Amino acid sequence: MAHMVALALNTSFTYTTVPGFFLQDNLTATGIPAIPPSFGLIDTAPDRWDKFFGQIEKLNKAADKYTSYKVFFLSRHGQGFHNLAESKYGTAAWDDYWSKLNGDGDIVWGPDPELTDLGVTQAAAAHDAWKTEIKAGIPLPGRYYVSPLTRALKTLEITIQGLTPPAKLVRPVVLEDLRETYGVHTCDKRRSKTYIQGRFPGFAIERGFAEEDPLWDADEREEDAHIAGRAKAVLDLVFKEDAKENCEYSSPFLQHYLGGDANIDDVV
Repeated sequence: MAHMVALALNTSFTYTTVPGFFLQDNLTATGIPAIPPSFGLIDTAPDRWDKFFGQIEKLNKAADKYTSYKVFFLSRHGQGFHNLAESKYGTAAWDDYWSKLNGDGDIVWGPDPELTDLGVTQAAAAHDAWKTEIKAGIPLPGRYYVSPLTRALKTLEITIQGLTPPAKLVRPVVLEDLRETYGVHTCDKRRSKTYIQGRFPGFAIERGFAEEDPLWDADEREEDAHIAGRAKAVLDLVFKEDAKENCEYSSPFLQHYLGGDANIDDVV
């Protein structure tokens, strides 16, 4: 899913999405596939991406010094084993009982589950979509940011693998705040910093990242207001640090803050 975001650049940043470019702007729309053609860009002309980014450039040139426009490509992880377990038991039983365990003797979903075979296939489909749009002129994101959860890390790794020549590789950055709702559900407890560094050596980790998960609590689920605060903190960081870059995120929670829904089957 893609979003164009406008930022009012002052001491208290405010954000708004800019409608009119993507199909996903219509939150009541039905029938939009998980990965729509051209990532949902309404313009389907052969030169669609040149025109789109040309419009973004014009908006930024015309903006006052307190406003900036940036394009975000938001990606949800492929199906994980926790998603498989929830579909097996149903959401009510999952939330009430099973989500608090690490598995059921058949499926292991905690802590921090892997992608299922379907999840790997979904990530590969995202990779293929990028290959298609590159041929149509889409520029690759200038920055990649990713959740510290394995399902998101692996999804991004598969999605971007081989898209960029080695000399121009951009290392994705792992951000603690760019993660799903945490607490109670074992699937939302991340693994150690050492594990992430060993499993995903091509990824950079933000400064100050703790060795063990400092946020997950077995007895308390994060509240929506706190999630929104984390999402805003991520946007603040990006607009401060990457003033001229367009970005891709592999994490499901940010698009909800921006007012969208990734519309991917079997993924939570």
